[in-house]
Amino acid sequence: MRLWPAPRSSVVGGLGIAAISYVAVDYLRHISPTLHDRLQPVLWLLLIVIAFSRVPFYKHWVAEFRAVVPFVASVLFLLACLLFEALSVRSVTAALGLDWHHQTPPLPDPGQWFLLWLNEQLPKPWVELLRARIVGLHHFLMLFIMLGFSVLFDSVQGPGLGLGARYIFTMAIGRLLRTMTFVSTILPSARPWCAASRFQVPPYPHSWLQKYYTPYASDPNSIRQILQSDWAYAEIPEYPSDYQPNWGRMSFLIDFLRPISGERSTWYGLLTKAGGGCNDLIFSGHMLVSVLTAMAWTEAYGGFTSAFIWMLVLHSAQREVRERHHYTVDCVVAIYVGVLLWRVTGFVWPPRKSGRRVARLEKVQGRLIQAAKDSDMEKVRELLNEVEMGDEEGVEEKGLSRLMWTFSGVTVFSVLTLVILAFTWTSDG
Repeated sequence: MRLWPAPRSSVVGGLGIAAISYVAVDYLRHISPTLHDRLQPVLWLLLIVIAFSRVPFYKHWVAEFRAVVPFVASVLFLLACLLFEALSVRSVTAALGLDWHHQTPPLPDPGQWFLLWLNEQLPKPWVELLRARIVGLHHFLMLFIMLGFSVLFDSVQGPGLGLGARYIFTMAIGRLLRTMTFVSTILPSARPWCAASRFQVPPYPHSWLQKYYTPYASDPNSIRQILQSDWAYAEIPEYPSDYQPNWGRMSFLIDFLRPISGERSTWYGLLTKAGGGCNDLIFSGHMLVSVLTAMAWTEAYGGFTSAFIWMLVLHSAQREVRERHHYTVDCVVAIYVGVLLWRVTGFVWPPRKSGRRVARLEKVQGRLIQAAKDSDMEKVRELLNEVEMGDEEGVEEKGLSRLMWTFSGVTVFSVLTLVILAFTWTSDG
């Protein structure tokens, strides 16, 4: 039994070579910026030209057409989850105020200690390799995009939009679960200076926390007394009032976003500045994306490239801990959550064999058996292709090929637009 299934591509390793080349060329920005600036546009142009050259020969546009609705619905669901996440990121950062972020020490993390110990034990080149910024969030997104477009070469089972729908839908569920997790308990950042350098929020806590958290945050006697009485008994010290901008119908967000008078931003502007937040947002969103990319490659393509991508996932995980963007627990949870979520969304992609395909197989069964008896392999391939492509051939016979051509052009253009937007929106992590 193979741990990594063999690639499906007839051109063995072609997709894997393209993926590794992309990562290698992009890493040149750290080694030789001049060479990187020359090679990267050439690689991008080559990949785009090769992909477009395969569009006229792709045989599964009907299946792609059926996958449009799940794909668009998944994109809308993800956007809604990201909006909720951005609101929650700003809210948990603003709730306790900047003073709490600056004064609260990071949590003890054995993963950080272990990596510091490894720095002393390993040879220097190995340590430099572990420190190297080989891949980031946009690399994993690009690796999945390459996987999705590889359906044009039959390297991956179509429809590509179905694979994309599963990836996006799974990511949306993961982001929603992540948001529900980190708003449940507010944890201090592994970088205590982060909030003051990135957020403009009041230094004091929200009025709710002034009453229900601050008086009982550190004094053991106060904690014991509130456990006994189960009542917020302490007197609330005086704090300044929060700034109240005029946001019209969206003014209810003021309590969550807590703007200050000098910021002069709209509610939407504050959300776009949220970025990755400055609390410990358990679990890691970066790691979720990387694990989903690795799971998609493992199931759809397999081979050595999938093992290579898993190595990149582990390298990214230790870098998240090493650079203190996350605690070790955030990366560990993200890995098993990503794996489990991908397993439970298999109903989206790959497509299951339909009753129509079985019916077509029964229809040609007699001719297929006769061709096999006659050792006519060409006829066998022709009949099997007829079973596989029955729907597409039926559409062409009805004169709708022009519609499919239009759909293919719109699909490729729309997906490329989404790619550009995804890279733009994730430029800050």
